[in-house]
Amino acid sequence: MGGSLRVAVLGAPGVGKTAIIRQFLFGDYPERHRPTDGPRLYRPAVLLDGAVYDLSIRDGDGAAPGQSPGGQEEWPDSKDWSLQDTDAFVLVYDICSPDSFDYVKALRQRIAETRPAGAPEAPILVVGNKRDRQRLRFGPRRALAALVRRGWRCGYLECSAKYNWHVLRLFRELLRCALVRARPAHPALRLQGALHPARCSLM
Repeated sequence: MGGSLRVAVLGAPGVGKTAIIRQFLFGDYPERHRPTDGPRLYRPAVLLDGAVYDLSIRDGDGAAPGQSPGGQEEWPDSKDWSLQDTDAFVLVYDICSPDSFDYVKALRQRIAETRPAGAPEAPILVVGNKRDRQRLRFGPRRALAALVRRGWRCGYLECSAKYNWHVLRLFRELLRCALVRARPAHPALRLQGALHPARCSLM
């Protein structure tokens, strides 16, 4: 048995948080977008590199359209496990929406401010979803990736929940990084260094 890991998938409304999780867990994609009614918790077991891990995946922060992470009404209580005790974060934005990227930037800052002093560093993976709409993106991938990796000190990956492209890779890399977070390495380097073949599957 490998143990348990807590993962929070956060981002602005409509960026595809639930779609990413459902592709990973169930292999399906909802054609119609339905706003998630409050945070949801999934508890799958996964096999990673020969070890079994029990996951707790939190879907969303409960934000309503038009709200920002700076507001009090949509952000979880600072004592919520999704902020303080999470082993890894997935911050999702829509590659066609600059506002959703700004939202992720504010989320990252809030996570850093809310993390208890002395708590283990939790890896953060910034994910650009809707890669299938590449022609409508608001900025070049290389520039955004460089900003996130070098400036924000986070990992970066793009995916398409609709076509299940890089969804498995997303969770595989995140979990591998969460497991090695105690090693003395730059978090962005840990995330990028994990980008090699590894076995990760649901049980």
